[in-house]
Amino acid sequence: MEILQKDNGENGVFYIEVEGELAAEMTYVWRGNHDRILIDHTEVKEILKGKGAGKQLVAKAVNFAREKKIKIVPICPFAKGVFEKVPEFQDVL
Repeated sequence: MEILQKDNGENGVFYIEVEGELAAEMTYVWRGNHDRILIDHTEVKEILKGKGAGKQLVAKAVNFAREKKIKIVPICPFAKGVFEKVPEFQDVL
């Protein structure tokens, strides 16, 4: 699964397309002095349910945070749950 990203400097989205259609997305908002992102929503369409797409979106956000040396604040219940279950991701919290 290829995870794409759009970011306009105020907010952004990590997303997956299947046959040109949006199949999964995780949105975020920049906070502070662009030193952290707040993950506010995750949605996976039926076509990708049960295939780990949501977790892959969170993993992509974690890699993004590590590259940018920023932190993540997960307020989305799904993303928050992934962070609780995956200790390796907690360095960006």
